[in-house]
Amino acid sequence: MSRAIPVIDIRTLTQRTANISGTAAEIGRACRDTGFFYVVGHGVDETLQQRLEELSRRFFAHSEAQKMAIRMERGGRAWRGYFPVGGELTSGRPDIKEGIYFGAELDEEHPLVKAGAPLHGRNLFPRDMPGFRETVLEYMDAMTRLGRSLTAGIALSLGLEPTYFDDRYTADPLILFRIFHYPAQPTASGNALNDALNNASGDAEMWGVGEHTDYGLLTILRQDDSGGLEIKSRGRWIEAPPLAGSFVCNIGDMLDRMTGGLYRSTPHRVRTPIRRGRLSWPFFYDPNWEAEVRPIVDCISEDRDERWDGASVHEFRGAYGEYLLGKVGRVFPDLGREVLRDG
Repeated sequence: MSRAIPVIDIRTLTQRTANISGTAAEIGRACRDTGFFYVVGHGVDETLQQRLEELSRRFFAHSEAQKMAIRMERGGRAWRGYFPVGGELTSGRPDIKEGIYFGAELDEEHPLVKAGAPLHGRNLFPRDMPGFRETVLEYMDAMTRLGRSLTAGIALSLGLEPTYFDDRYTADPLILFRIFHYPAQPTASGNALNDALNNASGDAEMWGVGEHTDYGLLTILRQDDSGGLEIKSRGRWIEAPPLAGSFVCNIGDMLDRMTGGLYRSTPHRVRTPIRRGRLSWPFFYDPNWEAEVRPIVDCISEDRDERWDGASVHEFRGAYGEYLLGKVGRVFPDLGREVLRDG
């Protein structure tokens, strides 16, 4: 296996042209070998992406008080809004990043909102940033279309009908979107934020995001040109550097589960930037909250060696929402306890 992360031109999928099977085969190889791949020829408007980046930088340049006006606690069960640096945990340790959580914009009449399902509802947007709401929602729509094209390619790579995932899991997908800012960190000790985080973790080596896998079906990531993303390939960490005009895609725990480990959800992390900050925009295209994720019987692999965290995605039983809630509850333990108590 090449150590490099493959770059796949997917215009045959997005434009529905000839040789879709060839593109699907490339995606399949990437899912088996690295669990990560770049996509180009995706058709997502570059002007939209640039507008989103400009607005994101403006938001994170605001004062802490301005950002906290849309803090996650105000999002309630919808689990939307802003969290400050150190407010999100990975494997029990605070990450050196701040961010905003978004999801599909759902009103009070949506069945899952009426039922009180966590992670469903309305988003929180800053009041003093015209165009922010419209840009975020337009971007999520574009990424949802891209997710549908990519999962069609994944289905074909497994010898399935291109609508396999749509028919069973993603006709009404669970859409989650984040905007993360990793502030630049000075190397010298004495920085108040670093000292506080080091004390909390008991470890002087801090990460923008620690080692983890994603929970769902497919992650589509836009990153700026700062670098820092690393993936674990056969026990060795390799860089996933920015590539102009591309998105970085990786498969999540549920696709690992469906294929019995044939397609692996690969551990990854983000190295804390030293000289400059970093922005990233991860988009999660996941099964419906109520969907029970089942193995694809004809695609079961015997490759079920122990995961990086000692857990097993293959032993889980229940709806995807239960799995996701358990994971997110560890990322924000206080909010998780509140949601579970109110539920």
